[in-house]
Amino acid sequence: MWLSMRDDTALAVSIFIAILMCGPSSINGETDQTDANALRSLYSSLNSPGQLTKWTSTGGDPCGESWKGIGCSGSRVTAIKLSGLGLSGSNGLGYQLASMTGVQIFDISNNYLGNQIPYQLPPNVEQLNLAGCGFNGGVPYSISQMTSLKYLNLGRNQLNQLTDIFGQLSALSTMDLSFNSFTGDLPGSFSSLTSLTNLYLQNNQFTGKINVLANLPLRNLNVENNQFTGWVPEQLKGINLQKGGNSWNSGAAPPPPPGTPPLPKNDRNRNNNSSFRGKKSGIGGGAVAGIVISLLVVVAMIVIFVIIRRRASKSSSADIEKHENEPFAPLSSHEELKAIQGSSSIETKRYEPSLSIKPPPSEGGQSFDEDVLEKPMIPKKAFAPPVNTTKFSIADLQIATGSFSTEYLISEGSTGRVYRAHFDDGKVLAVEKINTSSALPIDSSEDFLEIVSDISRLQHPNITELVGYCSEHGQHLLVYEFHKNGSLHDFLHLSDDDYTKPLTWNGRVKIALGTARALEYLHEVCSPSVVHKNFKSANILLDKDLNPHLSASGLANLVPDADLALNDNDGSGYRAPEVEMSGQYTIKSDVYSFGVVMLELLSGRKPYDSFRPRSEQSLVRWAAPQLHDIDSLSKMVDPALKGLYPVKSLSRFADVIALCVQSEPEFRPPMSEVVQALVLLVQRANMSKRTIGSEHASASSGDSFNMRRPGSEVVEQP
Repeated sequence: MWLSMRDDTALAVSIFIAILMCGPSSINGETDQTDANALRSLYSSLNSPGQLTKWTSTGGDPCGESWKGIGCSGSRVTAIKLSGLGLSGSNGLGYQLASMTGVQIFDISNNYLGNQIPYQLPPNVEQLNLAGCGFNGGVPYSISQMTSLKYLNLGRNQLNQLTDIFGQLSALSTMDLSFNSFTGDLPGSFSSLTSLTNLYLQNNQFTGKINVLANLPLRNLNVENNQFTGWVPEQLKGINLQKGGNSWNSGAAPPPPPGTPPLPKNDRNRNNNSSFRGKKSGIGGGAVAGIVISLLVVVAMIVIFVIIRRRASKSSSADIEKHENEPFAPLSSHEELKAIQGSSSIETKRYEPSLSIKPPPSEGGQSFDEDVLEKPMIPKKAFAPPVNTTKFSIADLQIATGSFSTEYLISEGSTGRVYRAHFDDGKVLAVEKINTSSALPIDSSEDFLEIVSDISRLQHPNITELVGYCSEHGQHLLVYEFHKNGSLHDFLHLSDDDYTKPLTWNGRVKIALGTARALEYLHEVCSPSVVHKNFKSANILLDKDLNPHLSASGLANLVPDADLALNDNDGSGYRAPEVEMSGQYTIKSDVYSFGVVMLELLSGRKPYDSFRPRSEQSLVRWAAPQLHDIDSLSKMVDPALKGLYPVKSLSRFADVIALCVQSEPEFRPPMSEVVQALVLLVQRANMSKRTIGSEHASASSGDSFNMRRPGSEVVEQP
């Protein structure tokens, strides 16, 4: 019996030791060592960013410690989801990702990674998302070996090389290559993508025909804004197809060669040959007769088509001569014209197509041309050419921005990314690349030139000057003057290590006055008024003398109001209460946003700061009740000023803020009154300086205001 108990004990110990030896990962949650090493290498290559919580370049347990963005099954890492975290790195993504054979989801989209897509990627991924990372160059061959791949997104990069690597990706169901710089014909291996249902190729420079896509089981296909030619295959006309912005052949496609069996229009299964089983091969006599009759019908239709086109052409020429002085096709009545004019207002989006008005029908009948049926020919609206702007080429801008490298990236907003551009003549400019996926659609180069024309007419010393533009291959870019001191947001809110010289009180008032004049120009000088919609400190740029220049003027019209209102990148805290509720912007909502920027200048605080106590997170809610209490007001002043500010000027500054941030739009002042109040504030301060004398002026360290520290005996004159 004792021996039996000893044997049982020995067996239990052996089992326990075996469990410790074979299964420590499952018991302690420890990560497979290969996966852990690969993630540590990835962390180092990304410059060890703080937003990757719990990550470390040495030690650590990704699965057991739940590293941010990491998903596991047992000891193996199965998912890496790091989208939109502001990650950057110049050393690729590490060199061990190919060893992570358990990863099924790899998503690093919408970061600032630049350079080329690394060759080393997890080999067994089913979902691969590398969109919006600034990658350039080509698509790595390693992707061709990912036979389990079902979802591939390489959109919104600067990729320009696409080789024939898709032969083994038969499981792929969704592929997005949009908004890159791919050129040439579509790879022939696309025909092997037998599971592909969603394909997005828009906004590239592809050429040739799209026949290679004809027999794929596609449901959604976007090939807009490329250089495709030929005819759209019949098999693709029954799906959700977007094909504008190409050079398609007009008219009906030529008939198939004699003897070609007809293919059903919506047949998505090219291997379904059951209808032909059991039939003899070859062409019988009945089939030959049918072919001959079909050819005769086609010839007759072509003859009729030519006759109709000639008649239509003659009628159209006569109609053009009749109405050659009319910029638009005539409306049906005076009441209709009045109704259209009455519907326009400040809130109307200036760049949306106004009203689709069809020209009067010609006497010769309508052409059977397919493109004419889909898009009626509408006379284009005439517009004035851009004022004093230069037309740049894509090639010039790519060279100047390092192929739009993340090293040159300045900022990213609602309408696109802004890059610093260095030209051979020594000039430095700012280039904004319009993101057509988030902006309202720009249907043609003429539409974009209209936008450029409107922006070029915004001429004011405190509005960033538009230098030029580029519109090629479906890409739309704006080129602005560059201001070396960056944005007001950076000056106010970056650490002292970055800006050791804080803004003086005089500098803050000068910035407020300059930007007020810019808004006054947009609201009250321009006709019709221009609503900025995106007024914030990040859009106030400072030149070498710290003079303000308002950027993004006129650009917010490219983004729908509702999208702007919901866009976190706009800076929570700037939006007026009515915008929060309805998403609709007016000149009064601009005035509110201006008041918020003045609060930033006064307090040095961000409009919304989640790191502060709850009662102080919203700058307006915290500050507004204190603006008329001089004791509370003095406690609100930015500590960076070190008490050097004129008390009366501070009080008057606060009075202007209180008017601008009122919750009811109708009680907010027009910007012309704001400008007058700030001008008067400056004049009184200058008069105070002349009254007191030079000895006090010298104490202000160059500030044109008479400043005092709290508790000093200097008294400011009225």
